[in-house]
Amino acid sequence: MLSFGRTDLAIELQSQIKEKCKGIKQKDNEYCEGNIKENIIYVKDEEAEKQLGKKRGIYITIENGNREDNHVLKMVTALLHERLKWMIGDCKKILVIGLGNRYVTPDALGPFTVDKLFITRHLIKEGIIDNKINLCAISPGVMGQTGIDSGIILKQICEYIKPDAVLAIDALAARDVHRLNNTIQLCDTGITPGSGVGNDRIEISYDTLKTKVIAIGIPTVISVHAIINGIVSEDVELSEEFNDFFVTPKNIDEEVRKMSCVISDAINMFLV
Repeated sequence: MLSFGRTDLAIELQSQIKEKCKGIKQKDNEYCEGNIKENIIYVKDEEAEKQLGKKRGIYITIENGNREDNHVLKMVTALLHERLKWMIGDCKKILVIGLGNRYVTPDALGPFTVDKLFITRHLIKEGIIDNKINLCAISPGVMGQTGIDSGIILKQICEYIKPDAVLAIDALAARDVHRLNNTIQLCDTGITPGSGVGNDRIEISYDTLKTKVIAIGIPTVISVHAIINGIVSEDVELSEEFNDFFVTPKNIDEEVRKMSCVISDAINMFLV
């Protein structure tokens, strides 16, 4: 059990809760001969929120046990689409937000995903196509690029477009090195960009955007704290200077591009 190191994953936080909490329910599923594992956590009340450190809602984790198998990857994409469809419901006007910095590869998942989407909003508006799903997207960049918190930009866009649902895509942090580029988390509670690495910004959720927000994330970085405490048998206390140290796999370019295709393909399936 790991106790040091930041994480955005509900499944990792759940694994650390020692006492059973009535307000936290979970379900595990396996698909594709066990190569795909799914965990669904329901956070149902205030006490559960305190125990888990996550807002009340549904958190779905999809893990790919064989990333080199294209068939398994296609099954992951299909499952992701089904879970998105479940969370989105009957929403027809969808805004996809690609959070992150496209010039920093571990943080580029959101922008890379947006690049691969089939955008329909302008085509429907001009009468070029007749599609049930009105899809638009934006990659607002990060504060270091724009000087503006993404939450402020997105609030103004939502007030103008009035989407039925927002899909917010962002890179996450994990505590287990085996989850890097291998785990997809969905939740219906929104997201706070940068929270996994200690750079909290304005929350992107129903409370701020006044519309349904589904967050999709994949962990691409892990803290030095988490790596060390994952190797040794006992928790090790490190000096505070290590709090800002995060690492990522050497093949992060390939992995981020691959997983951005999985997410974009799952979203584009709504348009078929």
